[in-house]
Amino acid sequence: MDQGGCHLNGGGGSDSQGGGSGGSGGRLGMITLEDLESFSEDQLSDSGNGSLEEEGEVMEEEEEQDRLLHYWQDVARGHQVEVPRDMATPIQQLTTNNHGAHDRESVPFTLITRKEKCGEVLYEKRHYEKAYWACITVHEDTYEQSICYGFMRLMRYICQQNSSGSYLGLTIPIVTVVRTDEAHSTLSRSVTVAYYLPTFHQAQPPRPHDAEIIIEEWPATIIYTRPFAGATNEYTIINQISMLAEVLDSPELCLNDSFIVAGYTNPAAANRQNEIWFLERP
Repeated sequence: MDQGGCHLNGGGGSDSQGGGSGGSGGRLGMITLEDLESFSEDQLSDSGNGSLEEEGEVMEEEEEQDRLLHYWQDVARGHQVEVPRDMATPIQQLTTNNHGAHDRESVPFTLITRKEKCGEVLYEKRHYEKAYWACITVHEDTYEQSICYGFMRLMRYICQQNSSGSYLGLTIPIVTVVRTDEAHSTLSRSVTVAYYLPTFHQAQPPRPHDAEIIIEEWPATIIYTRPFAGATNEYTIINQISMLAEVLDSPELCLNDSFIVAGYTNPAAANRQNEIWFLERP
């Protein structure tokens, strides 16, 4: 990755860059796009007073935004996150569009090979075509803080804070590019959060209003990936890097300082689904 960018080939991302607005105000923990999926229409209606139809569409939208924001502020406190007031509109848009209006598009790839043992997938080798991603690199004290700062800003980009002025649509996985020391024992404070632009926007990606969100064309890449369930934090990521390196036949073919964590499901789910990705050297 070039400095400030987030190419899939995994270089760069200097720690000398500031975390933008993430360096001030209250420290955040982790709240992600998948958290928004666990919100239900039943929970929204619990706090209603039955009179929204009489108040008109404008008042209804404002009250819906307030209820959603207050709900997610309560959820966020469990992650040690402070959700600012200006997140009300993105939260409402993502929640509304995630309940049937828009399907989540998966990042396309071609499966090359899969290695299994006793029915367990040890790893897959995949080919990803070149594609545009929106990404932001942040530098916070913990992995959880960094992905929170980065993803909240990507949420705003997805929800109309872009040159098209439209809701762009959700894609999976949301990925984070992490960097380690030579011994693969600690993560760098530099974390890149990235969102795959839906197919409809690949030909002409909307420009972000946030100057620190960069649209990068990631080159075609070979990825080695291993699934894992549960939380994603510094300990589990380091552990998963070690486990994938052990099962690969030729780990030396991959970059050894940059890795990707791909998240697919709601972190509140009983069996959360993630992957660790190794990138084959160009």
